[in-house]
Amino acid sequence: MNEPNGIPVIRVKNMMKKFGDFVANDNLNFEVYKGEIFGFLGANGAGKTTAMKVLCGLSVPTSGEITVAGYDAYTQTEEIKRSIGYMSQKFSLYEDLTVEENFQFYAGIYKVPAKEIKPRLEESLNKVGLFEHRKKLIGSLPLGWKQKLAFSVATFHQPEIVFLDEPTSGVDPVARRNFWEQIFETSDRGITVFVTTHYMDEAEYCNRVSIMDQGKIVALDTPSKLKELYQVDNIFDLFLKIVR
Repeated sequence: MNEPNGIPVIRVKNMMKKFGDFVANDNLNFEVYKGEIFGFLGANGAGKTTAMKVLCGLSVPTSGEITVAGYDAYTQTEEIKRSIGYMSQKFSLYEDLTVEENFQFYAGIYKVPAKEIKPRLEESLNKVGLFEHRKKLIGSLPLGWKQKLAFSVATFHQPEIVFLDEPTSGVDPVARRNFWEQIFETSDRGITVFVTTHYMDEAEYCNRVSIMDQGKIVALDTPSKLKELYQVDNIFDLFLKIVR
């Protein structure tokens, strides 16, 4: 696994996000570095999704200083959207289009130069071993293949950061491991990976993890340092110890 190079691509200082009197994100402070795999953990309702929406330029914070890929989260949300990739657990591909057509569609959205689409498409599909299936409808493919393709599409325009929201939900252990090989390769290319997951074993693969509880970040460090600090053997026990 690649080690991040210390250049922050996400900076969050004193971030607050409120909905009326409800505080969804309470004074968040953290940085994420270029090429880092950053795990964002927390139970349902902890505030992860709200924070991710702010970082993706989909929601404006209530207060605080936040930059993503060098852009301001208040005034440059469109620039943020063009600089990131995103993959959700519910999937972001069109099932009634072919593999090839999905790539071409998203290449158009992200303004990938026309002359680069074909070579990038061939490279992306060869990496995941699915070039021979480029003419097949997405809806006809197994879930594990869909996940690999969705991630390839999310990074097709070579973003600085890719956000993955529980990307391996519902796939079998072998497919999950193969998917993480894609994540490692992406990190090695210098793309930052910001991932939420409810699989605690996957958190072990991250350079650093943060744990949220009731809108606050209650722990943030490397998996090994957190396990040592809380005197536990694995991230699952760490999570239970901190959150409960």
